[in-house]
This record gives sequence, structure tokens and C-alpha cells, in this order.
Amino acid sequence: MKAFTLSALALSLLLAGCQPETSQPQTTAVAAEQTATETTNVVASPWWQEAVFYQIWPRSFYDTNADGHGDFNGMTAKLPYLHDLGVTALWLTPMFEAPSYHGYDFTEFYQVESDYGSMAEFEAFIKAADAKGMKVILDLVINHISSEHDWFKRSAAGEAPYKDYFIWRDDMPEAGSGWGHAWSDNDKPDAVWHFNAQRNAYYYAAFGASQPDVNLRHPDVVAEMKKMAKFWLDKGVAGFRLDAVRFAMEGGPDAQADTDDTIGYWQDFNQYVKSINPEAYLVGEAWVDIPIAARYYGNGSGLDQGFDFEVGYKILGLLKPDASGEAQFGTMRTNAQKALDAKVLWDNVQQRVQSVAPLQFFAPFLTNHDQDRIAYQLAEHDAKAKLAAAMLFSSPGTPYIYYGEEIGLTQGGTGHDVYKRAPMLWDNSQQAGFSQSQNSWVEQLELFGANFPNWYPEFLTQQLLAEDRSVAAQQAQADSVWQLYKLLIAQKKQRPELGTDGSYDVKQLDNGVVQISRELNGSKTLFVLNLSDSAQDISAINRDALTASWAFDVDGSSLAAHGLLMLQSKE
Repeated sequence: MKAFTLSALALSLLLAGCQPETSQPQTTAVAAEQTATETTNVVASPWWQEAVFYQIWPRSFYDTNADGHGDFNGMTAKLPYLHDLGVTALWLTPMFEAPSYHGYDFTEFYQVESDYGSMAEFEAFIKAADAKGMKVILDLVINHISSEHDWFKRSAAGEAPYKDYFIWRDDMPEAGSGWGHAWSDNDKPDAVWHFNAQRNAYYYAAFGASQPDVNLRHPDVVAEMKKMAKFWLDKGVAGFRLDAVRFAMEGGPDAQADTDDTIGYWQDFNQYVKSINPEAYLVGEAWVDIPIAARYYGNGSGLDQGFDFEVGYKILGLLKPDASGEAQFGTMRTNAQKALDAKVLWDNVQQRVQSVAPLQFFAPFLTNHDQDRIAYQLAEHDAKAKLAAAMLFSSPGTPYIYYGEEIGLTQGGTGHDVYKRAPMLWDNSQQAGFSQSQNSWVEQLELFGANFPNWYPEFLTQQLLAEDRSVAAQQAQADSVWQLYKLLIAQKKQRPELGTDGSYDVKQLDNGVVQISRELNGSKTLFVLNLSDSAQDISAINRDALTASWAFDVDGSSLAAHGLLMLQSKE
């Protein structure tokens, strides 16, 4: 077996790429190296490096006032559930006042969404989460706001100083000029330049006419965004998930994303946020391949973390080879590459390590609110959902869970984002325990435009008839998806080898069985995953000094089709 190594100092990884010899399993490895001197000078890691995040779509989590919409009091009521699951940090998708159901086009910087409750109820939720040991970060949209915002109305009227708070031009760019969707190379100027009759001019809006981009070169706009961040930090939030970070400052038709000015903007914003709270956390949505996403680290003065969009595509590709790899608002090339074997998992980690950002910068996840749910893409195949969870939690970095992934929550269709954002299934009562209302918000069809189908009642009936899709049902089942997530979260917090310092070794055997090994200072976790459609012999796997923490799929020396075995050394 041939090995190649590259070593670095503390908190770096030693890389080894291995080429298989004849009849030997494929193997690749990443290992940690830390000298005795470094050990004596250990600096406490930022809190987010040890966190397990849970993404909540507030409108769909839990409704306490029977209006069909989730609310702040509902999230407060479910904190014991989240504490039991084991997560330590919560990301709330937009909860500022907005005209849309999704909230990414807010009209107020300093008011909460009235559908969710009052400011006092929001503050009570933050305090209650803190009492449970959970940090809360908010989805912050700085790139754009609503066309119904007072700023835009005044800008359209030509009022000073608002007239330059947005990006205006007198004419529509010609076809072939290079303008188009900022995340693609299409030539569609009218996709991003929109006419305003009042001003008789065109304004730039990368995400549609109702969401005009603000001018982040205007000092007043920059100052207001900082003021807004301070307002919410003073309320006790622990930081922000920053939406659409790639598109903050355009540089012309050939530079609509990832410009140097954009990187510089986030460096300045981070510096300001840290001046308010040195422990405040910023994670960016840069839906792009790892080498570009890593630039948002900004040589250590940019964002604290960025999402690893690639790993979810790789995991899905191993479990569903015909997965489309769609990137709705992203510029991804690696997502279209087919996952031929489990080496893609190691390749993903190696990509992170070889980037301009440290490994700790990357936050892996399976899917989020803009992507079809993992359970839907896997056709509600719970065994495969468990394998996906194991691959996620075995990967180095700060993991994010999209609400419902822990129960294999699926969706009722495709073609509209609402399918991905439907209510949580708590039990098998009416509305699955989400609401006492006869109808949930997804049945308020006026929110989605004319002739939108009322799909949810049939979907909900199917889920309730299945009897095993809710939180309550899965909590009562020893080998459920929920039980595995609870175990993985606990192990992520307790086992040092599952952090970014632990080695990462991947081997795929000829029979489709994959071994993912994490090890640090004698502490070891071994994930054994059967990716094949039939039971496989695992007698050749070395289990010396390891005990099983998850073995429901093992019968003697046989691992069931799409089965999982977790082995660990004694702590």
C-alpha cells in the first residue's frame, strides 16, 4: 500500500492518500498531529466548534395559539424535546416582520414576525434556551430586503439619502452583456434588473423583483446593518447565519459573486460584531464548491464558519446514485460528479484541509430549507437515512440538522419550496400534534399564489396512517432514526476523536461495506456501513477492544442490507 503524507502544526491535519493494491480494500486517511509543546499551550476552542446545531423553520415547528402558524411560545415549549435530543445550538430561519411566508424579504429590521408572537415572547424564548444550555443564532439577510420596505419606497421616490441605498441604472442591459442570475452563467439581464415605474429606472435584485439588493457601498447602509446586528446581539442571540454571503457587493456583469469587495465587507462586519461580543458567531451560506467557500474565512478575519454544501451531495450520491445534485441558488460543480465509492467522503475532507481555511471552518450538513429533504430523496428508506446520519456525524466539523431529519421527515412533492418546509410531526393526533387548528399554515393557499394545490391534507393522512413517522412513535422504538440521531449527537459531544483533531480513515471493501474510523489519543470510533442491497459478511473487520454502541442490524458476523454497526473503545 502506497501512502503520501503532508503534516502541519496544531489543529491541522496530516493527509495520507492511499492507492489500493490488488485485492486490498480502498483506503484513505486523514490524521491529527499535535506536539507536546502544543498540548501544553492549548487554547479553549470557540463554543461553535463543539456545538451540534438544529435548524428550525419557526412557522412549522409548534403552534401554541391555534392559528396554524408555529410561534415563539411553541419553540419555548419544545426546548425540553431539543434538550433531550441533545442539540446545543439553534438556528432560526428569518423571524423579522416580512410580507412573505418565508421571511427572507423583511420589511423591518427591529421587529419580530407578528405571526410568531411578540418581542417579549421572543426574549423569553432566548432566556429559556440559554437556561437549557442552548445558543440561538438568527438568519440575517443583509444582501437584500423587501420592495415593501420603507427604504425602497423612498429610494424609488428619489428621496435623499435613500435614493442611493439601492443599485439603480437608467436602462436595461443588452442581451450578451453578461448579466444574469448571480449563481449561474446564463445571459438573462431581466432576471436581475427590474423596472420601477415611479423612478423610471431599473434596480438590481438578484433574488427577484420583490427583494432588491441593498447598496453595501453606501456608508449609511453599512452603518444600519451594523446597528441591526447590535440590536439583536443585545437581545441575547449568539450570532447569525448570514444569507447569500456570496452576493453582497457586485463588481459588474462578470463579477456578481465572490468579489474581493464582498470578502472585505464580511471581514469588516465580523470585526464589528466581535467588538460587540467577542464570542458572537457568524456562519455564512456560500453555496459553492469548497475552494471558493473557504475564501470567506478571510485569512482568519472573515466568517467563523461556512457551510460545507459538498458533503451532503456526496452522502446522497452514495445512497442514491441517480441523485440530481440540484443547486437551486448555488454554483456547484462537484455536486454533479457521481459518487462511485466511499472515497468521495475522504476526498471531501481532503478538499477542506487543502483549502485556504482550516478544517474547523466547515460545517457539514445533509440538506436545508432550500433542498429536497433527505428522506424524500431516499424514498423514506429509514435504513438509508440512518447511514446518511452516520456519514454526517462521522465527518469532521460542526454538524447541522434540519428540523425533522431526526425522524426521517419527508415532503409531499417538488416544484415549490413549501414542500420542504412543512409542519413537524410530533404525534399521531390531529395535525400530527403541530397545532390545535383545523388547518395548518401550509393549507392557507393564498400564501403561495393563484391555483396552488391543497396538497397537505392527503400528505398528512399518509404520514399518520404509517404510524411510525412522528416523534412520539420513534421515541418509543429502540432502533428508530430518532434514536440513532440521539446517540450520534451524544457521541459527537462526548468522544474526542469525533472532533476535528481526530483521524479520519475511510475503507471500502469489495462487498460494499464501508468502514469509517475516527481516532485520537487511543480513543476510537468505528462506523461500519453496508451500502449494498444484501446482507454482507463483516467477520474480517477487526473489533479488538471495541464494543458495540449500535448493533441492531448485526446477526452474528452478518450486517443487514443498508445496515449500520457502530463500535467504540472504552472511554
